[in-house]
Amino acid sequence: MYAYIRDKNTHLIMKLTYFGHSCFLVDTGSTQILFDPFIRGNDLAKHIDIDQIKPHYILLSHGHSDHIADCEYIANNSNAMVVCSWEIYEWLQHKGLKNIHPMNQGGTKTFDFGKVKCVEAVHSSGLPDGSYGGCAMGFLLFIQHKILYFAGDTALTYNMKLIGEYHTPDIALLPVGSNFTMDIDDAVIASKFINCQNIIAMHYDTFGFIKVDHQEVVDKFSAAGKNVKLLNIGESISW
Repeated sequence: MYAYIRDKNTHLIMKLTYFGHSCFLVDTGSTQILFDPFIRGNDLAKHIDIDQIKPHYILLSHGHSDHIADCEYIANNSNAMVVCSWEIYEWLQHKGLKNIHPMNQGGTKTFDFGKVKCVEAVHSSGLPDGSYGGCAMGFLLFIQHKILYFAGDTALTYNMKLIGEYHTPDIALLPVGSNFTMDIDDAVIASKFINCQNIIAMHYDTFGFIKVDHQEVVDKFSAAGKNVKLLNIGESISW
C-alpha cells in the first residue's frame, strides 16, 4: 500500500517526512522541498531539531503563523528559496529575505526539481502582524512522472474536481481536523474529487480545536476505498 513513488523507469524519486501540523519535507533524492514550516511552536513536535532541516525550497500555502512561523529561521539557515503569494513575498522582503519567488493561484513555474502549480485553497490568509497575506493556495508538484497535491488549509470545493480530471495526483496531503478546514467526511469527498487513492492526513491534533479520532479517519477513508496514513511526527515514508 505505502511503498515507493517511482517514475516509469521504476526509479525511486520521493521520500516524505512529517514534522507535525501541515509541515512536510519532500526529498526527491537531489532536492528537498519543505511545506508550511511550523515546528518550534508546536508542543507535539518538541523532539524535532529544526537546525537539521535545510531544504532547497520552502513552499508557503498562506500567511497564518501555524504555517510560516519557522520560515524565516529555516530560510536563513539554509538559503532555501521561498515560494509564496505576492503579499507574503513583499512581507518577507521587508524582513530581509532575498531568495523568494512570488506566485498566485493558477500560476505555474518550473524549478530545477520539477514544476509547481498553485491551485485554489478556500481559506483566509492574515499574516502574524495582522497584515494581509494574499490568497491561500494549495500546490501541485510535478516531479518526473509523479504528481503530489498539497491542499493547504482549505474547505471542500467543487473545483477540486478539476485536479482529478486533469492531473490525478499519485499522493495527496489533505487537512482533516475540521473547525478551520475540511473535516474527515469532506476530506474523503475531496479524495474522490481529485481521483487520488493515497492520502496523507494533516492539520489535526495540534490544538484542541482540531483533535480527531485517528481510527475514525482510517475507517472512513477505508470505507471509501482509499488508503490513508496519519504519520507520527518525525516519521518518514518512501513512496
